[in-house]
Amino acid sequence: MSLLVSLLVAPVARAEPPPDDPASDAPTRDSARAEAGTGGGGFTTQKREPDLGPQRPRGWRPVTQKPQTPLDAPVSPGAWAVYGSLTALPLGGVYGASRLGGERLWVTAAETVAGGVLGSLPGSLLFLQPPEAGGRWTEPDVAAFGAGLVLTPPMAALGTWGLGELAFGGSQERGRAFLGALGGAAAGTLLGVAMHGLMEEVVGNRETLQGFRKYVTLGFIGSGATLGYQWAGGGARPRGR
Repeated sequence: MSLLVSLLVAPVARAEPPPDDPASDAPTRDSARAEAGTGGGGFTTQKREPDLGPQRPRGWRPVTQKPQTPLDAPVSPGAWAVYGSLTALPLGGVYGASRLGGERLWVTAAETVAGGVLGSLPGSLLFLQPPEAGGRWTEPDVAAFGAGLVLTPPMAALGTWGLGELAFGGSQERGRAFLGALGGAAAGTLLGVAMHGLMEEVVGNRETLQGFRKYVTLGFIGSGATLGYQWAGGGARPRGR
């Protein structure tokens, strides 16, 4: 009788896993994960991260560039009209300087040229940004532009004042004349830089008429120095016969 009971109890003991066996509930957890992932449909789905593409380096900022005008594109009549009107402003400054102190027109023209030529030495720093830069400004560009703004007015004033004092008899007030030339050159530099940017926008291509724009800017600088020199200096000294 005891042998028969042992034969009946042994299969039941083998069918029930021990309560502390961790492997006994593994199929249950796996089946629960599968049912939760498939929603009971039998297909497994995986959560995928969206493809963000190539990551931009930290600190990089995109630059919106305007389409460049072809190099062989003709200049529009409106652009030529703007260029002509802006070119007339420095010429009008030369004439106005001759009327301020009663100086001869060719003398004020020569003083304007002297101020523009001497001012072009540091003034070249105002035009260092290459066309292929696409409008972007780097730290060296900003430093060079700032140096050009600071150094151009005194050099232009020295050219105009030096030629007027040494070659054409001088002014009635030398000290005030140099300060006037310095102030006029500073105003001419700021105005010339603004007009240079305006002419560049009108044409739409940085390389088209680039040299012409530089000469117009230097004309603003030189004529401003001459206007300040003649106004503050009180005109030329009386010339003896």
